[in-house]
Amino acid sequence: MITLYTAPTPNGWKASITLEELGVPYQVRAVDLGRQEQKEPWFLEINPNGRIPAIVDDEPVGGGPPLAIFESGALMLYLAEKHGALLPVEPAARSRALQWLFFQVGGVGPMMGQANVFFRYAPEKLPWAIDRYQRESRRLFEVLDGRLAQAEWLAGEQYSIADIANWCWTHTAAWSGVSVEGLPHLRRWHLAIKDRPAVRRGHDVPHKVELEGERDAAKVADVGRKILA
Repeated sequence: MITLYTAPTPNGWKASITLEELGVPYQVRAVDLGRQEQKEPWFLEINPNGRIPAIVDDEPVGGGPPLAIFESGALMLYLAEKHGALLPVEPAARSRALQWLFFQVGGVGPMMGQANVFFRYAPEKLPWAIDRYQRESRRLFEVLDGRLAQAEWLAGEQYSIADIANWCWTHTAAWSGVSVEGLPHLRRWHLAIKDRPAVRRGHDVPHKVELEGERDAAKVADVGRKILA
């Protein structure tokens, strides 16, 4: 059984949508970000960086004790490889999928994250910072639109974890104050992914799960200790 530790954020959606698309059994443990639960010792044993999402696989590839995996891109890649889906087998297509996955991890996510901070949350509005991150986010959207003018999916003919990762961030463009006007291929792709049943289910997972009590917190802390053993 896989346990997913998550909250309703773009990175959180990446994990739950991947699991839903793969159709594998998993259980969910919500992490209360408002209470800084991700900084508590039990969770830091699972993810030393104190961020969601993370997973613990009780039956990891190759056997052995439970395996904790943090960083959303890394856990998506792990799950796709373990279950032989959402990642092309053909070398060139696989390489493209990984390139676009890391494009999100290293570009789209960080730039949109900073756009959110300065546009939505900063106590002092700094126009230069807002403009800088919104413009860079828009530039990255244009790169995606150019790729999607050439192919149905980012890796080519096959829907993959690269599409999931980028969609989970770019479909929140309005929250970051970034326009998608004039990007017809990106918008076509957005709608195609949004209509997938597994995407709808996975997107809802972090919202629907209820926070667990003290008993379950102790239980997952025990899992964390086993991982380090």
